Amino acid sequence: MERREFIASLVAGGCAGMCVDLTLFPLDTMKTRLQSQQGFYRAGGFRGIYAGVPSAALGSFPSAAAFFVTYDCAKSLLGSGGVLKEPPAASVSHMLAASLGETVACLIRVPTEVVKQRTQASPSSGTYRILVVALREEVHNLVPSEVEQTRWSERRGDPLHSWQAALCGAFAGAVAALVTTPLDVAKTRIMLAKAGSSTASGNIPLVLCDVWKSRGLTGLFAGSIPRMTFISAGGFIFLGAYEKVRRTLLS
Repeated sequence: MERREFIASLVAGGCAGMCVDLTLFPLDTMKTRLQSQQGFYRAGGFRGIYAGVPSAALGSFPSAAAFFVTYDCAKSLLGSGGVLKEPPAASVSHMLAASLGETVACLIRVPTEVVKQRTQASPSSGTYRILVVALREEVHNLVPSEVEQTRWSERRGDPLHSWQAALCGAFAGAVAALVTTPLDVAKTRIMLAKAGSSTASGNIPLVLCDVWKSRGLTGLFAGSIPRMTFISAGGFIFLGAYEKVRRTLLS
């Protein structure tokens, strides 16, 4: 990847991430509170829906930038070999690149996500207080939308416009959001758990089993509607903004 393309991916990815996280933050707050162990209203209900936004804003730009830089670099390297250059093998390279990009982005996103979700579930505490408590008590214990773009582009015979890339992101996001909701419920429970508890140990099957016993199927898919809305709309904004900013910088 050339330096100019690297900078374009960095800036475009960061801008896209900020647009999504700040625009759709209230939906993310409602999703977190629906999935919390104490229940929606005890976690804050509709009050303070922007609680935790400083943490989200702090981690949004670097994590999104890291995702797209890693993704574009990996896609370029995998495609340059020739084996994964032609369809349908190209779809595999896109998915591998996206997985690697998400892994790198999570190294930045997860710490800020912990603070954000705890503030969302306890809006009276405040971001700074949550951060201080987390550092004091726990610091020592420490996708696929590209495939849809490629297929659509192949049918058309030319590159997709920004709004078309955005639609691909929205569709892929909605499907992925519904299927992975139980895992997101487990993630939320683990992030909100007190240090030293069995839930905080990070045993996902155990957490899912506890949710199933206490709340059944409804509990496993708690927050699925706001989550699907968030990720679907987020995918539309994310990929649309990314493509638009990147093409503008490269033109």
